[in-house]
Amino acid sequence: MTNLTAKDLDVLAQILTGEEMACKKARIYANTLTDAALAQTMEQISSAHAERFSTLYAILGGKQ
Repeated sequence: MTNLTAKDLDVLAQILTGEEMACKKARIYANTLTDAALAQTMEQISSAHAERFSTLYAILGGKQ
């Protein structure tokens, strides 16, 4: 992995925060929606954000 600058780390931290928030919001929506199809779609969106968060976190930790 290449050396990351302070600016790179700051940007990654902001992206991680955004992915985490989007994941949480989508999960909340999935749990509160009464339309089963929409709830399922929101759960899929939540999972996609969680996966991106995990991938970015692993890269940041040097595990990829």
